Amino acid sequence: MKNTLKLSALIISLFLCCNSFSQNVIGKWKNIDDKTGEAKSIINVYEEDGKLYGQIVELLNSDPDAVCDCSGNKAGQKILGMVIIDGLKKEGKYWTKDKGIFDPEKDTYYDVKIWEEDGKLMVRGYIGFLHRTQVWVKA
Repeated sequence: MKNTLKLSALIISLFLCCNSFSQNVIGKWKNIDDKTGEAKSIINVYEEDGKLYGQIVELLNSDPDAVCDCSGNKAGQKILGMVIIDGLKKEGKYWTKDKGIFDPEKDTYYDVKIWEEDGKLMVRGYIGFLHRTQVWVKA
């Protein structure tokens, strides 16, 4: 009986431990500007065919009809509705991809790593070995 209780406690502990490592990055997140601390937009992060995507679904304090002053395939596209996280793959506890996130203000694609930490979404963009991390909060 004692061994059964110990085994049950071990199984429950392992379940809780593994559950805490599972990523809940899916949902709507406020994109917080790491320089000003202000929320800029709401991004709907979703999974499709095993890959992660993020679409701007609301602009905060900006013209909802603003278009991207950028080059390439996003040139002239409305920022509202734009997919800015594109096809990230799950690697351990992270979602990553080279050139996987787009910043419409800087007209730049970044290598990216995304993970959930303490109920917040950590979004780290890279160019080479330089990186910047934004903390997004649930919308």
